[in-house]
Amino acid sequence: MARIEPLMLPDLPEPISHYCHGVRAGDRLWISGMVGVALDGSVPGDTVEQFKLALGYVDGVLRAAGGEPRNIVKVQVFLTDVADRARINPVREGYFGAHRPASTLIGVAALVTPELKVEIEAEAVLDK
Repeated sequence: MARIEPLMLPDLPEPISHYCHGVRAGDRLWISGMVGVALDGSVPGDTVEQFKLALGYVDGVLRAAGGEPRNIVKVQVFLTDVADRARINPVREGYFGAHRPASTLIGVAALVTPELKVEIEAEAVLDK
């Protein structure tokens, strides 16, 4: 059995509940849902700005585990307004480039706090 390694990054916001930023087991990495809360605790009002922060945190966990965007195999994006998909898509395309992971977009009524508009989680297969 692969060793299970929880990842807690000191330069990311503290998790809101009882979980870690990511979990690595062998060459697999699961990245917890990341939201657009700045390091100072503030939350931008704009969905795109929240998406940029959340994607940056996803990237931080990925790189701490030795991965790159090309290693992401699945992304789930939760939006309180699915019409914002068109607004966040250029940021997403800029991050992934030609790489196209499997993806799910889910419209939700709310996230963990009322001011949050987007949450991103991801799965990756890392190089050995």
